[in-house]
Amino acid sequence: MTEMPILYSFRRCPYAMRARMALLVSKTPVRLREVVLRDKPAEMIAASPKATVPVLVLSDGQVIDESLAIMHWALEGNDPENWLQGNMAEKELIAEADGPFKDHLDRYKYPSRYENVDPLDHRAGGLAFLEKLDGLIQTAGQLMGRTPSIADHAIFPFVRQFANNDRDWFDQLPLPALQKWLGDHLASPLFATTMKKYPQWQSGDEEAIFGGAPTHSDPVRI
Repeated sequence: MTEMPILYSFRRCPYAMRARMALLVSKTPVRLREVVLRDKPAEMIAASPKATVPVLVLSDGQVIDESLAIMHWALEGNDPENWLQGNMAEKELIAEADGPFKDHLDRYKYPSRYENVDPLDHRAGGLAFLEKLDGLIQTAGQLMGRTPSIADHAIFPFVRQFANNDRDWFDQLPLPALQKWLGDHLASPLFATTMKKYPQWQSGDEEAIFGGAPTHSDPVRI
């Protein structure tokens, strides 16, 4: 049997969350190495010198160190819930979430890391994107249609992070469709499994097995 890939992950990282969800829904098993960001293992840094999670090391040594690429690798091997729609609107929405919205999120949540930043200005900038999402959900039920897609699962971990920065403010927003959408995803069995706690992995430790039965070989197909 082909040796399982290794996933370096950090439980609370939104990028790692979405990679783990795709591995779970695609029933792709990996050997999970939970890291502590202030104490990153040398093996992870050797595999991916940029040293950010998630990092997936395939059995042939190939490294995938971008969360969306991990999602596509897993789902292109097995996509039982039809997350991959492949349309331009989906790609553009994820790009907007990962680009301008993430910039606003970082400056809203961590203003001390930046110079001359007003977090309330960036909260307002992020809110404009949330209003766009609310409109999409009102129309379709999910971001890209009636059923969840890769867009929903790639984006909601970051909406969660934005909401949690000031939950009272978020909860009083007139965005009922978005609030219900986020609450439903956070309450899902998939997310509960994604967020299971694992101890910090250190060199020499045995890894936890995360995911399901093998469904494809390792080569990247994206």
